Amino acid sequence: MPDIPTPSRRTLLGGAGLAGLTVAAAAGATGAAAAGSAPLTGGSPLPGPASMLGVPFAQRDTVRIGLIGLGQRGGSMASGWATIPGATVDAVCDIRADRATRVADSLAGAGHARPREYRGDDTAFQRMLDEVELDLVYVATPWEFHHAQGKAALLAGANAIVELPVATEIDELWDLVRTVEDTRNHLLLSENTCYGRNELAMARASHAGLFGDVTNGHGGYLHDLRKLLFDESAYTDHWRRRWHTTHNRSFYAMHGLGPIANALDINRGDRITTIRATATAPKALADYRERFVPRGHPSWSETYVCGDLVTCLHDTERGRVVRTEHDVSSPRPYSRINSLSGTRGLFEDYVPVRSSGARVYVEPDHSDDQWRPFDAFGSEFDHWLWTTAGEEAVASGGHGGIDYLLQWRTVQAIRLGLVPDIDVYDSATWCAPVPLSEESLRQGGAVLEFPDFTRGRWRELRQGIDSKQEEMP
Repeated sequence: MPDIPTPSRRTLLGGAGLAGLTVAAAAGATGAAAAGSAPLTGGSPLPGPASMLGVPFAQRDTVRIGLIGLGQRGGSMASGWATIPGATVDAVCDIRADRATRVADSLAGAGHARPREYRGDDTAFQRMLDEVELDLVYVATPWEFHHAQGKAALLAGANAIVELPVATEIDELWDLVRTVEDTRNHLLLSENTCYGRNELAMARASHAGLFGDVTNGHGGYLHDLRKLLFDESAYTDHWRRRWHTTHNRSFYAMHGLGPIANALDINRGDRITTIRATATAPKALADYRERFVPRGHPSWSETYVCGDLVTCLHDTERGRVVRTEHDVSSPRPYSRINSLSGTRGLFEDYVPVRSSGARVYVEPDHSDDQWRPFDAFGSEFDHWLWTTAGEEAVASGGHGGIDYLLQWRTVQAIRLGLVPDIDVYDSATWCAPVPLSEESLRQGGAVLEFPDFTRGRWRELRQGIDSKQEEMP
């Protein structure tokens, strides 16, 4: 095929590449099926009624929000949704009645209108969707419920923002793509890492050519969760630890992949074509249990099958290589890795504690094999979201401000009727390695073809998260 031009920041912000392009049909969404299961592709990727690429949100002056799932994650995000200018939390839902009441009480106590409560059983979320007119539904339940609840929000006439992953299987991801196209409502992955200050600046620097022709990227989710995984109050009914007993896969592949995909313009001039995975032996959780967990704990009936470190290697159409890592079972400092390399230099984040932070090594500035602090480029590549809302984001405290910035930008995009930074095609692409890594491992580390959820429209150069500045109404 002909060489695809690398999109520059100026090209993207100028809106080039959208006119006169035709939707390509059924592009390369294959992959072997697990024994006795539906095909990994979820069937033939036939074109939907009309693509939602480049389609803006339906504009709303006030964004009415409903929350599904009010546990550790959902409960912590509730106040942020309520405090964004132009947003109201109109309904809250959790299968546990006390959580719904606690969040409603908290919001009312902070001076917000008290939301309607839905609670008590696993159909409560559907009652909320049937009875309350909402513009945005936030889903923060255990992973196995994300597909059904995100789809239900779309069918109820709302947009949906779903915690990681938006679905756990390939057929479910295709179903969400088709449902978005059918309903003309947006569903997006609640990927807060894409709104990190360094991640955004890295993408802008990449688009501006600071690293030359970028050839590879490296991201991940390396987080010692052992104590939380065995804490029965952290993950209700030990749902998250239970996944480690049934699946060997990269559960949080999108945490590292999303920011790298933004910098490489995946689905905006390039696409992922293949995936293969490796995994180490599943030893660390059992070792931790042996040393620190009482014998009467329910985990002693469990056998862990997910490798401690699961690594995915991706090729792209333009010949780039992307590596992601997932490890929540081993003793190690927190890292999302966040590294990018090209013909004229490289960027590294999450460097050793003795370093001052993210660093770069770029021509013509380097000398004597010395790194340079990325802070030196801050004024040039800092994203407008951080210069606009960064102070209030940091004050909010959620993961250093990235939670609030994600919420702020989502509400702003709906209030202004903008195209979402992260669309359903990005969301499906970033989540596909979750099940595909398991299938690759099942086949001994086989290289699998990667689904093209855009159905060929990845060739179009279009704006992504490296967006032009907009004021909140």
